[in-house]
Amino acid sequence: MDYPLVDVKSVYAGYSKIPVLKDISFSVLKGESLCILGPNGCGKTTLLKTLAGLIGYSGEILLNGQNLKNIKRKDIAKKIAVLSQVSSIYFSYSVYDTVMMGRYVHREGGSFLSVSKKDRAYVEKCLRAVDIWELREKKIDELSGGQLQRVYLARTLAQEPDLILLDEPTNHLDLKAQTELILFLKEVCKKEDKTVIGVFHDINLTLQFADKLIFLKDGTIQASGKKDEILNREILQSVYGMDVAEWMKNSFNLWLTVF
Repeated sequence: MDYPLVDVKSVYAGYSKIPVLKDISFSVLKGESLCILGPNGCGKTTLLKTLAGLIGYSGEILLNGQNLKNIKRKDIAKKIAVLSQVSSIYFSYSVYDTVMMGRYVHREGGSFLSVSKKDRAYVEKCLRAVDIWELREKKIDELSGGQLQRVYLARTLAQEPDLILLDEPTNHLDLKAQTELILFLKEVCKKEDKTVIGVFHDINLTLQFADKLIFLKDGTIQASGKKDEILNREILQSVYGMDVAEWMKNSFNLWLTVF
């Protein structure tokens, strides 16, 4: 019998005692990918922050059967990694050194200086996994947005987490870079048997990546389960307040007139 890597039970969370998430319950097995969808302000990012242990909550979150509240911060960093959208660059590190930062939580005494053979081997493995080994000596401020996000993905993998949280990682990327990143994520996470929970705005990208979906609205789960079982016209219209299926159909028809 498979047991959940992540098991969320009746969680409430918010800011300054104002509830954002209400009675959230779901589970994810090891190696599964779950994507959270919903309109702006529905609680998607709050849910990710809650899973990362960054904001307080009531209810129960179990990671590999262990209560998240009982796990030390450094141990959480070994078990959970976050890949966010591309942000401003303030330091011009090399690609290699940037990915090596992901090994920090595993080093003896947490030292930046105590790099082991295992660290070097794992960083090389992660760089090769996302096809940027040949860029290892480049400075990260010399890279395109798509290349930079691959560097951050490699750094995320270098933490050796059980759970990867994705916070709109394709934002600010062009269409080609978005598609490449999603394909790399899907391939690498399946190969490494990583569990992934992500927030996306683009439903098309989500369908390419996710095994399961959660639809949030006003801080509550409207539907959850395998994507081919719960995705339908009615749930999309209920969550987004518009006929999403009709809009997509019309968009597709416009493309047909071009080609």
